[in-house]
Amino acid sequence: MTDFQTSLIAAAGVFVAGVFIYNKWQEHKAKKSVERAFASEHDDVLMRTEEPAFDATEPVLDPLHAPAPAHAPVHTHADAPVHAPASARAEPSFTLGDVPMVDAGSGAYGKPPHEEVVAPSVVADDVQRAEPSVDLPGDATPPVSPAVAAAPAAAAPVSVSSPAPSPAPVSAPAPAPAPAAQPPVPQRSADAAVPPSELATALVDPLIDCLLPLDMAAPLRGEKLLPVLQKLRLVGNKPVHYVGLAVSGDWEPVQYGTVYTKLQGGVQLASRTTALNELEYSELVTRLRTISDEIGAEPQIPDMMEVMAEARNLHRFVAAHDAQLGVNLAANGAPWDVTTLVGALEKQGFDLRPDGRFVMSDGEGGQLFTLSTNVSPAEETTGRLTLLLDVPCVAPARDGFGAMIACAKSLVQRLDAIIVDDYNQPLSDASIAEIAGQVKEFYADMEASDIPAGSTRALRLFN
Repeated sequence: MTDFQTSLIAAAGVFVAGVFIYNKWQEHKAKKSVERAFASEHDDVLMRTEEPAFDATEPVLDPLHAPAPAHAPVHTHADAPVHAPASARAEPSFTLGDVPMVDAGSGAYGKPPHEEVVAPSVVADDVQRAEPSVDLPGDATPPVSPAVAAAPAAAAPVSVSSPAPSPAPVSAPAPAPAPAAQPPVPQRSADAAVPPSELATALVDPLIDCLLPLDMAAPLRGEKLLPVLQKLRLVGNKPVHYVGLAVSGDWEPVQYGTVYTKLQGGVQLASRTTALNELEYSELVTRLRTISDEIGAEPQIPDMMEVMAEARNLHRFVAAHDAQLGVNLAANGAPWDVTTLVGALEKQGFDLRPDGRFVMSDGEGGQLFTLSTNVSPAEETTGRLTLLLDVPCVAPARDGFGAMIACAKSLVQRLDAIIVDDYNQPLSDASIAEIAGQVKEFYADMEASDIPAGSTRALRLFN
């Protein structure tokens, strides 16, 4: 037998094996589709062996078996997801330079478009500012996409550094439902009366998340959904959140005791350190299909190339607006004793955290700025203190920069110090006023991008 004949026989065997495997795969796929189509958690009255007992009392509607509303109501709240039919949504447009673009998003929340931004620039020797030409989508009412206004930068002697990088049965609702196992949303206040729709938008935001609609074959309770959804909460360092469409017609975080007719997942497109990459997205899709099979849902997977473009664009925006503003206090005489210094800083209002950081609280669970002694815990003295403001994480209304300067001036009197820049040059009142103006421009730029400083969106991106 020649080599050619041997090759032909081997090729024929491979072909036959391929056809056999393909047929088996098609048979398995068809069987799975049929099982899903005919699967039902409802009691089939035709299969009962005993006669049903008729009751003269009025019937009670079980919310589990209630049909889902044909159309969920459209919310007009600024932070609430819009639940209008896809055919009724007007596709918003936005511009990239002078080129008109169209939002490629899909689903109830929409998706952020593809844009380009200008790389960040450094303002003089102290403040890192950016002149982005990015056009991001609109506010939390999806999908809206106003353009980002470029903010001019001016020289300022202030330092800016980049940051380091068991469920209950469906048939019997639980007498005391456990709280939803949803990850906390960054908030500046502990207001417990936030509407569910706002919480839903805070968790799955079309501006900063890749939306992952899950079409459910039948309504399910939160008790069945949460244990499955917990299996996919993180991809790389990007959080994955879920919201559900309740039978009441409102989108809300998935929780126990509620029946949901639809699900919407979302993975954050970028963080302070990295953007969602191809490897992470592939892992996300594989794991999402697995959990979808467990709950009888069909995921709608967005195109990878579009998602990667959106992730890179959002990360460029984050990098361009990632600024920390610092001022320094230098001792006029001998260095300060660290033990004595701790007491003085606590009297000034600083809170010493377990990690050694001094934090000035905003009074509502957040922080205005931090203070560093610039020495290790083992050292006994220090001659320099640094106050640092994380600009995109503090709302303009709190005037973080003004509060930081006021604190620095108070410490000057208390510690016999002088306010200096990174080069030990005294920082005059005129320079401070100039910096304050630049901070206002920075805040206006973030507001125009629909990611206001100190907002839930900003805290998710810059934390």
